[in-house]
Amino acid sequence: MKVLKFGGTSVGSPDTIRQLIQILKSYHRRGERFSVVFSAFSKVTDALLELARLASEGNPQFNEQFERIKARHFAAAEELLQTEYIEPILQKLAEHFEALHDVVQGIYLLREASPRSLDFVVSFGERNSTLIIAQAMTQAGIPTQYLDARLVIRTDHQFGSAKVDFDATNQLLREYYASHPQVQAVTGFIGSTSDGLTTTLGRGGSDYTAAIVGAALDAQVIEIWTDVNGVLTADPRRVKKAFTLPYMTYREAMEMSHFGAKVIYPPTILPALAKHIPLVIRNTFNPDFEGTWIGLTPPPGLSNEQIKNLAASPIKGISSINQICLLTLQGSGLFGVPGVAARLFGAMARAKVNIVIITQGSSEASITIAVSPAQADTAKHSIEKEFEYELRMGQIEHPRIERDLSVVAVVGENMRYQPGISGRIFSALGKNGVNIVAIAQGSSELNISVVVPSHDETKALNAIHEAFFLSDVKTLNLFVVGTGLIGKTLMAQMTENAEHLRTKRRTELHIVGMANSRKMIFDEGGLHADTWQELLENSDKTFSMPRFIEKMEELNLPNSIFIDNTASTVVSDFYEQILDASISISTPNKLAASSSYLQYIRLKTIAEKRGVQWRYETNVGAGLPIITTLNDLITAGDQVLRIEGILSGTLSFIFNRFCAPDNTAPFSAIVQEAKALGLTEPDPRDDLSGADVRRKLLILSREAGLALEMNDVQVENILPAPCSEAPDVPAFFAALEAHDDHFEQLKQQAAAQGGVLRFVAKMENGTASIELKTYDQTHPFFGLSGSDNMVVFTTDRYRERPLVVRGPGAGAAVTAAGVFAEVVAIGSTV
Repeated sequence: MKVLKFGGTSVGSPDTIRQLIQILKSYHRRGERFSVVFSAFSKVTDALLELARLASEGNPQFNEQFERIKARHFAAAEELLQTEYIEPILQKLAEHFEALHDVVQGIYLLREASPRSLDFVVSFGERNSTLIIAQAMTQAGIPTQYLDARLVIRTDHQFGSAKVDFDATNQLLREYYASHPQVQAVTGFIGSTSDGLTTTLGRGGSDYTAAIVGAALDAQVIEIWTDVNGVLTADPRRVKKAFTLPYMTYREAMEMSHFGAKVIYPPTILPALAKHIPLVIRNTFNPDFEGTWIGLTPPPGLSNEQIKNLAASPIKGISSINQICLLTLQGSGLFGVPGVAARLFGAMARAKVNIVIITQGSSEASITIAVSPAQADTAKHSIEKEFEYELRMGQIEHPRIERDLSVVAVVGENMRYQPGISGRIFSALGKNGVNIVAIAQGSSELNISVVVPSHDETKALNAIHEAFFLSDVKTLNLFVVGTGLIGKTLMAQMTENAEHLRTKRRTELHIVGMANSRKMIFDEGGLHADTWQELLENSDKTFSMPRFIEKMEELNLPNSIFIDNTASTVVSDFYEQILDASISISTPNKLAASSSYLQYIRLKTIAEKRGVQWRYETNVGAGLPIITTLNDLITAGDQVLRIEGILSGTLSFIFNRFCAPDNTAPFSAIVQEAKALGLTEPDPRDDLSGADVRRKLLILSREAGLALEMNDVQVENILPAPCSEAPDVPAFFAALEAHDDHFEQLKQQAAAQGGVLRFVAKMENGTASIELKTYDQTHPFFGLSGSDNMVVFTTDRYRERPLVVRGPGAGAAVTAAGVFAEVVAIGSTV
């Protein structure tokens, strides 16, 4: 015998009912012996409660509500049943609705809906749905009999959530089934008292009905058919990558359901557990999927590999309770006093307050409990009443309520056999900036519960889920501002290398938000490479950094990284807020790292405090590992004696060409050539002034440990006064051409010393300077060519032969590549 139960969505419409009947026909065709429990049509229970409410308030609109409910059931019967099958059902439905109207009319006259009356009213949901479906099953060729569960399930008089008398119920069920060989279509949710009064079994009651019937009949299995593919690792509405668990134990299922998993209802499991009957959660709309098997041992159909994977997994699922409050009782008067916990729990029991979790410090100076927000004030008043004397004597503090919290529970029987589970949970939350307010864990290690701020609940669920279930593939959620040449190149590189990242680095990049100077777009599922530009162009969201940050914080995604591809303070001025929201930053924008030293240190401190990263490798040398190399030297304990760098690709090109042995062109012509190639700013004086090099040297000096400001970096002015003071670019070039002899003389002086001219940034002995200097062939700068950058590190360990980093220091491709590499590096640490 199998007992199957179909919930409200499975019986939501005539179409879904036809679908479940096809499932039942396949069972019947295979020769299976089964019984079926049905819920009310989808949302009918709520409609019946609304009907009773309207009547109890004396609202005559209850008649319209009644007619809507009645019409829905008659329409379903007429759509499902053929002429020869419908007449007896319509007659029975008419009798049901006449009885329903009589009791609702009584509620209307009395202006009162008692729990007993409400149970009778809502019972018509299951009674009517099962009546119609049972006849449809008979019509489909399945010999079916309608069974009103009130005939066989005995309960007490606790209306609304009646307790089952299992001795009487089991006997009635066995006797009934022994004399009725047909397939029984059983009304879920309802029972009756010994004197014939209708009762309901509480939330999830139809599942409970199935378990009661299955346990009484020693069923082979109890199948709960719903609208999801079984019990998932987490709530799929919160965790997009949640997946179905093929197997879990009864204890794991009960823990998951206690902490918010909606697929199963805790009392459902108890009758099955007592008889060791497996429960299977299956999907009416995907009947070929095996679903989740809940039992003492894995299902017989699992492969050895699946069983091995289940045994290796320390946890089975992550669940949560969305809103709870913490109450803390604390004070020196608790220390070493026996019976305090008993008094606290007794007070809660008398006030009918349900305690979700309990945690107590080993110092015995405090006890914290979690309760629902609706019961928080009641709990507080009850504690104050119980401990009135201690409060008056100042031995304890008044209990305080912490609101807007959630409980996230990690569940799995295998946790007790594997060390480090708590560490992984706390690490996943800490790296994503989720603060843990309280922790609770039983000695069985079946469940580890953490209390977190409610606004971080979804982030916590995703962070823990990724840490345990997706540890081989990490998702980085990226927010990108700046879609110019570097931004477009970065997007192209990430798209081209997506498969490589997934297979070699086990990393996926989701572009969740993008913005240019005018518009912004967001897609939590990830923007696609072939559509983001069009979507951004057509977006109706005007860009502003405050709104962009507000959306990042609202989404509150784990492993979030902000990428600033701009050179604007409009963006960099908000780094502090971004880091404080526990979002890492990668950027080629030099403005923040070269701002005041106090702000530079502040940003680094906030990043460290929040456990995130502020990375700006591409501030100096684009994709060259200059800052990384410097930091590695310092981390390894080396002493940096001197840093020399050619840090401008533009100035590198100009002086490399000018001092080349075969060059005959004057200095002004080479600057003109550089501008024509797009290597300079629109006004080349912006490059020749050394302002950009100054920022880069300031950043390197700070990374080396010097507390320097921008004005501390001395820059030699290499341009004659008429060139610097020229009113526009044409006038500048005219003045520069007039001073070609000046630069030619400098070149000849360098050549006479066997050297070449280089515009070099230098940090040594606590000072930083930039000047035009001569270097002979013994120095690495002598052989530099093209527009390459070069940095020479002289340290204690690299004194005789300095460490040299050389390569392209500018260009969209190498800069984007540097940002790309930083993003992946940040991802490896979260």
